[in-house]
Amino acid sequence: MENLIKELLDVYGSPLYIYDANKLRQTINHISASVRYDRTQFRFASVTNGNVALLKIFKDCGWGLHANTPGDVYLGLQAGFNPEKVVYSGSNLNSDEMLMVLKWGVRTFNLDSVSQVKLFCQVYGLWNEPQRTQRTQREEVREVRLGLRLNFPELTGDSRIGVHPDDFGKASSIARDAGLKVNGLHFYRGTGTNATTAFTQAIESVFSVAGKLPDWEYLDFGGGFGYPYRHGGAAFDWEFFGAELTRCLEKLNNSIELVIEPGRAAIAGCAILLAKVVSVKWQSEKQIVGVDTTVANLSVPSVHGGYREIIAYPSSTSSDLYQTDVCGNTTYSRDYLGKNCLLPALNINDIIAILDVGAYGYAMSSHFLHRPRPAEVLIENGNHRLIRKREDYSVLLANQII
Repeated sequence: MENLIKELLDVYGSPLYIYDANKLRQTINHISASVRYDRTQFRFASVTNGNVALLKIFKDCGWGLHANTPGDVYLGLQAGFNPEKVVYSGSNLNSDEMLMVLKWGVRTFNLDSVSQVKLFCQVYGLWNEPQRTQRTQREEVREVRLGLRLNFPELTGDSRIGVHPDDFGKASSIARDAGLKVNGLHFYRGTGTNATTAFTQAIESVFSVAGKLPDWEYLDFGGGFGYPYRHGGAAFDWEFFGAELTRCLEKLNNSIELVIEPGRAAIAGCAILLAKVVSVKWQSEKQIVGVDTTVANLSVPSVHGGYREIIAYPSSTSSDLYQTDVCGNTTYSRDYLGKNCLLPALNINDIIAILDVGAYGYAMSSHFLHRPRPAEVLIENGNHRLIRKREDYSVLLANQII
C-alpha cells in the first residue's frame, strides 16, 4: 500500500483525494442486501459527494439519487441517472428552481412546508397546462408525486425541517386542488446517527404518523445514517435495521413503497486524503507536524464532526509513538487536521493519510484562505485514473470582474 501511495503522489501531486471503487461497491452491496423488503429503492444522498465518476458507480449498482438541491439533480443527470429515479428532498426552493427541476424530469418531491406545497402546486399548474395540451392520448404520462418531510418532535427532535402532522390535512387539500396527491412521508432522523435503535424504535410511530395521510403510498425512511469515524466505536447495524423495517412493513395491510437514502454511510470509508509533511517542530514532548493541506479540505467540524483517523508513512524505522498535532498550511488558528494523535516521529516529505473522507470531504471543501483544492483519483481493479483535476490559482479569479 505504501508503494502505491508514493506512486500516486508522484503521478498526481499532493495533497490528493484517493477513492477505492472496489471498497465502495462492497459497501453499496452490503447495504443493499441488508433490506430485503421487496419494494425497496435505494437513493444515494449525493450531498455527501458529488463527483460524477463516483455517482456512476451508484447508478451501475442499481441505486437512484437523493437530491437536496437542484445542483444535486444536475450532477446526477450528468452521471446518467434517469430523472425518474431521483428523489428531491430539500428546503426553500423558489419558483424558478421548482420549474427547472420539473423540466429536468424529476417526478418525486418531498417538501418542507405547507407554503412550499402551495408554491409547488402553483408552479406545477403553470408547467403542466402546456404539457397537457401538447400530449397526445397515446402518450404515457408519469404522475408527479408529493411527499412531506416530517417534523414531529417526538421522532425528529428539535428541527427546522419538515411539516407537523397537524398540517397534513392542509397540505393534502392544497395538493388535491391542483390535481395532485400527497402520497409520501419522508422521515429524517438527523445527521450521522450511529445508534441503530434511534431508527428501529421509531418505525411503528412513523407508520402511525404516515397513516394520517389519506393517500399514503410511499415511505422515505432516512437519511441520517452514520459512519464510525472512530474505528472500533459504535457502528450502524444495517442487518438489524433492515430486518426490523422489513418485518414492520410486511405487517401493513397495504403495500408501501420504501425509499432508503444512505449518504455518508455508503461512501465515507472508501476514501483517504493524502498529504506530505512540510514542517516538524517540537513543543516539549509534543510533535507539531505541518502538512500541505488544510482543514478547508474536510468537512466543517461544527457541522459534521472534527475527528478523522490519521496514519503516517514515516521514513524512519522507529516504533516509538508521540502525541502529535497535525496542522494545515494556513494561519487559521483552528487549522488542525488532527489533535493529540499518536504518530511516529516524522520528517519533511513523509506522508500522512487522513482516513474516511469520502463523505463531506471534497463536497465541503472551500477556498478559505485562498488555497486551490486538491485533485481526486479513483483506484479500480488495480488501475488508477484522475477523476477531478487539481485546481490552480486561476480558480480564485473565476467570475471576478477585474
